[in-house]
Amino acid sequence: MTSSPNTKPKPANGDGTTKKDQLIKLLGTKSGADIKSLSEKLGWQQHTTRAALSGLRKAGYEVAGEKSARGGMAKFRILSGPTLQQDANAEAAIRGA
Repeated sequence: MTSSPNTKPKPANGDGTTKKDQLIKLLGTKSGADIKSLSEKLGWQQHTTRAALSGLRKAGYEVAGEKSARGGMAKFRILSGPTLQQDANAEAAIRGA
């Protein structure tokens, strides 16, 4: 079954927040988040989380990955979001349209 282009993503939980919204919120923190913690919090496999990061980049978000000098996993965070004109294209890019 395919969804129509005007259909909004269904909320991931009962409060009306989509997983995309949750991902953006987690990446919007100053410290960012690593792939493992994002995957655990969203209930996704790690390759799905990486694909979602790519989708955000294609949608116009500036997503930066930074590896600490002490080693460990890279942390990702959003530096800036899409412009208003890109906002309409953002949903389509994340849905794979």
